Amino acid sequence: MKRFSFIAASFIFAAITAVSAFGQAATPAAPFKMAVIDTGAFADSKAGITRYASAMNALEAEFKPLTTEIQGMVTKYNTLGAEIKKLQDQVAAGTVPVDQKSAQAKVEEYQNLETAIKRKQEDLKNRAERREPQVMNPIRQEIGKALNDYGIQKGYALILDAAKLDGAGLILAFDAAKVDVTKDFITYFNARPATTASTTTPR
Repeated sequence: MKRFSFIAASFIFAAITAVSAFGQAATPAAPFKMAVIDTGAFADSKAGITRYASAMNALEAEFKPLTTEIQGMVTKYNTLGAEIKKLQDQVAAGTVPVDQKSAQAKVEEYQNLETAIKRKQEDLKNRAERREPQVMNPIRQEIGKALNDYGIQKGYALILDAAKLDGAGLILAFDAAKVDVTKDFITYFNARPATTASTTTPR
């Protein structure tokens, strides 16, 4: 599953896989049909839900300039750290004279850069947490409705999210060929016309 590079595991696909009956009165003789869908597959750029993957890509692209800036700052921070460590080793070994004024300037630059990186990272986190629902919730709502429609059409009494079950360690074993309908649902959804915009204008 593709995840945002700028926030590790910050946004998990939320609560749209219905664990519910689909409103059809079953007779005592009717079999209980259950299926699992791996929502983690929705974001796959090749085999996933097209509009969901596109929304995620749009969100990542929106924050790419800031993430690139932070990455550049981190690279510079690491380089300064290595230079300071080298100077410290030289002082300890007494091998070459060290310009104390220059060394102190490097240390101050290193400390200031560390503070700046933390501020940028916090700003990125706050902005992404506000923006992510604006971009992703419309397509999530579409998928949620489609899941219910799909369940009714296929006669499933219960659909479970394999990604969440597996992450919680609740799946011990199952026959994927019999109950995993992820690919079928993705095909079903991709064939449906869009009913809402999957992205919103950046703010």
